[in-house]
Amino acid sequence: MAHAPRVYGSDGEADSGPEPGHVYRELVGGPLDGQLLDVTGWSEDMLTTGAYLIAPLSAYGAGGRASYEPAPGAPDGSFFWEGDAP
Repeated sequence: MAHAPRVYGSDGEADSGPEPGHVYRELVGGPLDGQLLDVTGWSEDMLTTGAYLIAPLSAYGAGGRASYEPAPGAPDGSFFWEGDAP
């Protein structure tokens, strides 16, 4: 049985999958590949800018950040990895 993708920031519990009524973007590439980012309530500006997310396995070690930005024309709104930052 396949399970739902893990939501970024969840504690890894079995029930850490997507919740009804929330809006998500898939993170593609980099240290958070395959996780879902909860963007519920984000403004259109925030959705077009992307996010720097804490990544335990970034190039800068635990606490480093991974930059994810929306790919132009991605039909599902996925956020693609742009690189790591301290």
